[in-house]
Amino acid sequence: QNKSQGLSFVRIHAPWQVLSREAELLKIKMPTKKMYEITEEGGILKTLNEVWCKLTEPLQPQVPQQENTKMKSLSYPFSREKIYLYNIKDKDTFFDNATRSRIVREILKRTSTKARNSMGISTLIANNVYDAAYPLHDGEYEGQNDDMNERKVLYREWARYGAFYKFQPIHLIRKYFGEKIGLYFAWLGLYTEFLIPSSVVGIIVFLYGCITIESDIPSKEMCDQHNAFTMCPLCDKFCDYWNLSSACATARASHLFDNPATVFFSIFMALWATMFLEQWKRLQMRLSYFWDLTGLEEEEEHPRPEYETKLLQKKLKNKPIRTENPNELCHASRYFVCVFCLQDEKEKLTCRDRMPGYAANFGLILFMIMLTFSAVFGVIVYRITTAAALSFSTNETTRSNVRVTVTATAVIINLVVILILDEIYGAVAKWLTEIEIPKTEKTFEERLILKAFLLKFVNSYAPIFYVAFFKGRFVGRPGRYVYVFEGYRMEECAPGGCLMELCIQLSIIMLGKQLIQNNLFEIGIPKLKKLFRKLKDERTEPKETDTNQSKDPQQWDLDYTLEPFTGLTPEYMEMIIQFGFVTLFVASFPLAPLFALLNNIIEVRLDAKKFVTELRRPDTVRAKDIGIWYDILSGIGKLSVIINAFVIAVTSDFIPRLMYQYAYSQNGTMHGFINHTLSYFNVSHLKAGTQPANSLFAQDVLFCRFKDYREPPWSPNQYEFSKQYWAVLSARLAFVILFQNLVMFLSVLVDWMIPDIPKDISQQIKKEKTVLVDFFLKEEHEKLKLIESFMAHDKRKHRSGTKSRKGRAASFSQFNRSPKGSFTSFSSQHTVV
Repeated sequence: QNKSQGLSFVRIHAPWQVLSREAELLKIKMPTKKMYEITEEGGILKTLNEVWCKLTEPLQPQVPQQENTKMKSLSYPFSREKIYLYNIKDKDTFFDNATRSRIVREILKRTSTKARNSMGISTLIANNVYDAAYPLHDGEYEGQNDDMNERKVLYREWARYGAFYKFQPIHLIRKYFGEKIGLYFAWLGLYTEFLIPSSVVGIIVFLYGCITIESDIPSKEMCDQHNAFTMCPLCDKFCDYWNLSSACATARASHLFDNPATVFFSIFMALWATMFLEQWKRLQMRLSYFWDLTGLEEEEEHPRPEYETKLLQKKLKNKPIRTENPNELCHASRYFVCVFCLQDEKEKLTCRDRMPGYAANFGLILFMIMLTFSAVFGVIVYRITTAAALSFSTNETTRSNVRVTVTATAVIINLVVILILDEIYGAVAKWLTEIEIPKTEKTFEERLILKAFLLKFVNSYAPIFYVAFFKGRFVGRPGRYVYVFEGYRMEECAPGGCLMELCIQLSIIMLGKQLIQNNLFEIGIPKLKKLFRKLKDERTEPKETDTNQSKDPQQWDLDYTLEPFTGLTPEYMEMIIQFGFVTLFVASFPLAPLFALLNNIIEVRLDAKKFVTELRRPDTVRAKDIGIWYDILSGIGKLSVIINAFVIAVTSDFIPRLMYQYAYSQNGTMHGFINHTLSYFNVSHLKAGTQPANSLFAQDVLFCRFKDYREPPWSPNQYEFSKQYWAVLSARLAFVILFQNLVMFLSVLVDWMIPDIPKDISQQIKKEKTVLVDFFLKEEHEKLKLIESFMAHDKRKHRSGTKSRKGRAASFSQFNRSPKGSFTSFSSQHTVV
């Protein structure tokens, strides 16, 4: 309420009484006095683990470690009644900074304000009463002074590009930032480690294509000048007949990615995705055990301020207060505020209340998806019209490079459109989630993630899906082409197939997104925001800054200039989209895991530096898993099997080659494959006005060739689909079914063979439960003995007649109020005993 000039801060401190009360309320697990030994696996696994630790010693970060790593403190939810169980050496340090800030945040979230029925600091920030609320960092991260705080350790050993080769100090990250952020970096680290074997296999597959390119018979036939396959014109009137040998470079390049090894690589990557998810479940369980998250219950979340406001509006609308006396109105309004809290649990927003929000969501998401498809269609029109325009050129070089020019420029336009729409879709998804009015922050986050992922998934992959499955499928044939806008022919694939173009499209979009969006935007935008904030502060408070220049700025001043933490959704989203690039179309681009690995090595340190140096310290949030992101990853893994099956069967030439070699080839080799895939067309059947105007070919061109399985002009069913077409189509569908079921079966087998919980962790959890029961029984037994000794002592005094019954009761109650706090609850336990 007090108006102050300039910036003012309110520092909040929680004393021991508050911390202990809230820790009990939140059921925060704290270490007890009891320590027990962690049982290590013996035999060959122990030896291998020791060798691995020796080899990776230079890669380990130099962070403070626990004195005895083989012993673990037994943890138990904090209870003031059982305070004697806990290892409290110093009340000021018993709760670490992360736990203290979490407790303070919980109090701030549920403290009611003076405004009617508004609750929590979030409401006050939303109403601009406060500008921000954040826990403080542990001090400076730079400087040569000897004061080594946790932030400085994290910066030196983790949040620098110079530390890229070191392992992440996951336990220290969790201690400083909380479990939720700790799990994100643990997941990112495991994902990056798993990209190493897939990158190696991808390089081997690529090298196999390079090595076998000279022995590939179809490529040789296509490049052979003596074969002289005269192909039909690529456009009407202005395009001439052309020799297939002129597309030699495209055919040779296609072989690098379109070879039998890519089928093996697709199966490998499907199993890789399954193994990665299984290994993550195991690592997550291990971290849950060491971070005392096992048995963590879902905390009851408080409603969001927006939800409470909407609920209040509904109540005011539905239950108007009628009274004639103005004094009664005043009393009634006060009463209503109190009663609202009591009835809040019974009343909630129904589907009917949310229907406008749901309708807006459905309509706008459908519109956004159609907008993405429109953008893709716009680029298709650009490709068709530009290809036609360049074909009219008088320059020979321009005409010969039409396909390369159109493909490269179209992919760059696609990339720019994707980057722009990504930013728009992020903002739209957030707004759509807000008008849905979810009750809790968790529900809000899950709905936001689903909407943002759906929109960004469609946006990122729509152009790639078009090239993979639709381009070249609706071209028609010579004499009966499919036209758009009554003058432009639908574009067709290159002579070597669409797989090469799919590879170019995938690589440029993937690399462009990683370089521009994930790195330049992440580095540049926060720096620009910080500069803008600094200039704004200098303008609004010029006098204050001048007077305070001589003083060292306090930590809260330094942290205020940093960017606010907005959640982990953007960090996860960019990695999930990348995971899609690595798995969904990997059959067309085996080097995708390698580029993802190189990006992630930078990404880990970039995110680390951002969290340590550029963001305000986030509120610590306890989480036992990565939530809905795991389900999305699992869904992408299953979808990748189906998509790669179709890419191999439909987009690549793998099935036609296989069919030719084993069904149509006379000697069981690939000789004659190119001739087999080309159909004949009688040039006299071309429509009037579509023949080449100034052909450089001799006038005796009677037949031209085009890529398709159709009957020749001398057949009774001329230009109809041939038997080979239906045989190849059947083989393609059979391959999809076989590949999908085989890979799914292998994935389920891998899932079944690898247990979700590591054996040693499972044993440790059982051991911990046993130790906990024994520890409690021992403590209760000692307590019982103590009580019985005092009761016996009282009886002896009674017999001797030294004291009355009242005196005995007084002495016993005095014993219960001992200042040490060790026997606080004996009076209540006495009846139970």
